[in-house]
Amino acid sequence: MTVFVRSVVLFILLLNLTDVNSVTLTFSESDLQLIISETKTVWLVPSEPLNKTALLLFMYEIGDDIRYTEDHQLLGPLPDINITANNSQGVQIRLTPVHAGNLNVGVNSSSEELTGLKDTFVRLSIFHSSAIVYINIVIGWVYFVAWSVSFYPQVYENWKRKSVIGLNFDFLAYNITGFIAYSFFNVGLYWIKSIEDDYKSLHPRGINPVQLNDVIFALHAVFVTLITICQCCIYERGGQKISKISSLLLVLAWLFIFVTLFLAVGKVMTWLSYLYCFSYVKLGVTLIKYIPQAYMNYKRKSTVGWSIGNVLLDFTGGSLSLLQMFLLAYNSDDWGSLFGDPTKFGLGAFSILFDILFMTQHYILYRYKVTYEPIQQGEEDDVEESLKKIVL
Repeated sequence: MTVFVRSVVLFILLLNLTDVNSVTLTFSESDLQLIISETKTVWLVPSEPLNKTALLLFMYEIGDDIRYTEDHQLLGPLPDINITANNSQGVQIRLTPVHAGNLNVGVNSSSEELTGLKDTFVRLSIFHSSAIVYINIVIGWVYFVAWSVSFYPQVYENWKRKSVIGLNFDFLAYNITGFIAYSFFNVGLYWIKSIEDDYKSLHPRGINPVQLNDVIFALHAVFVTLITICQCCIYERGGQKISKISSLLLVLAWLFIFVTLFLAVGKVMTWLSYLYCFSYVKLGVTLIKYIPQAYMNYKRKSTVGWSIGNVLLDFTGGSLSLLQMFLLAYNSDDWGSLFGDPTKFGLGAFSILFDILFMTQHYILYRYKVTYEPIQQGEEDDVEESLKKIVL
């Protein structure tokens, strides 16, 4: 009899344990843009009604700093809230921004029914002006189009002249390598679920830095660069070829990619880390790819064969990109996003400086040069030696 009673009690306890809900909470919006002094409302909704009323405390996150009080004063005070039992609609939360900035708002609770609260948050982007937000959207599309179209003037120039003399082959080799690496990085992080999950595990509340337009731009760049390379195979090229130093650097770059591939296959490094190796190759290529073309223009005392349209569009895209970064930093009081990422800012400024150099060569130094001084074989060796000194 005693064994029977104990069995019944144990069965009842097990029923009570399994009767505890496993409820998740979800904000009605995961990303929200706010303008100072404009109040917006979001809903916090349970996946199913709770059996008991749950008290929720708000948590505030800026970078790695997580607190229960909003000491940064970006948002008006949020009182603790209750989600009552048997409530399936959730509760409304009024958000009143006070100062510009970026903030994640999450929740915490001691309720045993609530699970996965670390994934319950809303990203807030608080701006000074809605007009600047829309201006930035327009700027983004303009520089995306400018950069995408910038490849075609060189293709047209080659077709019109039926010649690629004046277009440096080292520049093309660097370009195709850089854009292939950039495409691998973007496609991997945007379309491969396991890699995206790795990124989310490292940055639980971060946003995937790769968007669809990044993928399209990179693949399109590879396509048009391949067309230009095909033109180099069929049009007059005057004995031009890829220099030994560029060949060596490109071999080293792809050897780096090949070796790290084996490390990823052997699980010495994650596939996400392997993808970042492609971004390092793209970074290195961007730093050196313009040097051969600029030096070639100098040796020939001419920019004939090098499309200025490409330069003007690249300059337009780069300038607007930097302008967008400045406007975004001002509008959100987040200057750390601008100067805290010197690589992105520095590469943009670096490319613009080379565009200015090319425009100076085309419109000032060699403005009236309708012909060019051919580079002899000995001078080609001099060019290569000079490039070695610059690069190494």
